[in-house]
Amino acid sequence: MTTKEMEVVKNLDVERYMGRWYEIASFPSRFQPKDGVDTRATYSLNPDGTIHVLNETWSGGKRGYIEGTAYKADPNSDEAKLKVKFYVPPFLPIIPVTGDYWVLHIDPDYQYALIGQPSRNYLWILCRQPRLDDDTYNQLVEKAKEEGYDVSKLHKTPHSESPPEGDNAPTDSKGIWWLKSIFGR
Repeated sequence: MTTKEMEVVKNLDVERYMGRWYEIASFPSRFQPKDGVDTRATYSLNPDGTIHVLNETWSGGKRGYIEGTAYKADPNSDEAKLKVKFYVPPFLPIIPVTGDYWVLHIDPDYQYALIGQPSRNYLWILCRQPRLDDDTYNQLVEKAKEEGYDVSKLHKTPHSESPPEGDNAPTDSKGIWWLKSIFGR
């Protein structure tokens, strides 16, 4: 794989970026259940300028979620390089875990985005809708390839015909999905 510096979006309009984003595809990670469906992230601006992050997925009919905070890695930079901090495990949030969240591409209408990070171990294709047309998807995959990602690891995220809204599914209050994810299940 290439080691060239990744190009990231400059002058991201953070307010336009807020709202719900559906995960169209991603590299599998130990932080998400392997059988997760209807995976999405919802971002909202905090009064202090940081971003509230709510990541949700459904596994075995139950809603698993984790909340965190995102902020600019370098407040003086115009690059869309963010840090995201979560506290784990979600059922007893005591251990801070921080990761990189780099916006590699976003369309002019802020409807779909390519998200990565410098190690190239994580990659997400996000969309405002639960489905993305094949042409756009393939363009984002090509962009990821150009940035040095091994796109053969991309896994499309299943979405139901009518994705759940709000908290209308039983919640995994014990954090079982998170514990399973530690052991790669």
